[in-house]
Amino acid sequence: MKASLIQNIFRILLGSIMIFAGIGHLSFQRQEFMSQVPTWLTNDSHFIDFIVLSSGIVEIALGLTLIFLVKHRVKFGIALAIFFVLVFPGNLSQYTNGINAFDLDTDQKRFIRLLFQPVLILWALWSTTALQQLLKGNTAKQ
Repeated sequence: MKASLIQNIFRILLGSIMIFAGIGHLSFQRQEFMSQVPTWLTNDSHFIDFIVLSSGIVEIALGLTLIFLVKHRVKFGIALAIFFVLVFPGNLSQYTNGINAFDLDTDQKRFIRLLFQPVLILWALWSTTALQQLLKGNTAKQ
């Protein structure tokens, strides 16, 4: 299925956002991302750092694939949607534990952020035409 111009623009935009977020994991936002790792997962600061660094690498890789591996956009759109599901517990932890990070310093701001996770999932699926392929039950061609 051919992507529209607007889907391609949004796919490249999402890829760029993912690269920027991944760079943030590895550098200037590392501490804030570390504070989001759920305490039920681990309290080991070295493992938390590993989680943040590795998720940053995954974000950069997914961002680059969205932008440059256009032939495989459906597969990487699905992979990114799954990634967004997998990192949701970190956002939920930030909300339930009242963690101030990324200028989310009230429960209301943290709750609103939770509502954006489904938007990101749909964005990843729609902009890569994965949503259309999934609805047709036809992901093998892409």
